[in-house]
Amino acid sequence: MSLHSESAAHFQNAIQEKEVMLVDFSTKWCPPCKKLVPILEELEQEADGRLTVLQVDCDELPEVASKYSIMSAPTVIMFYRGEPMEKWIGLRPKSVYQAGLSRYM
Repeated sequence: MSLHSESAAHFQNAIQEKEVMLVDFSTKWCPPCKKLVPILEELEQEADGRLTVLQVDCDELPEVASKYSIMSAPTVIMFYRGEPMEKWIGLRPKSVYQAGLSRYM
């Protein structure tokens, strides 16, 4: 994935800079979170620069996770022009993310 959020300020700046962004709210110890990483990396590569993936560790940035009501990991939120548009809780097939992204890319 191209970005990891180091702070709440970095997160806010990052979602404002990109038109379409997938934010992966996960933890280091979560097995489904680890299975999600290659799916998101594929989506990012296939988008040819039109999509950025940002990873937020819920244990390291609980204030960001709380702001977006993240209750379980993984949760992926798609932001469009800085606004949350789609939210997927749990590990989903690649096609689910593709369908959501197709409405904004």
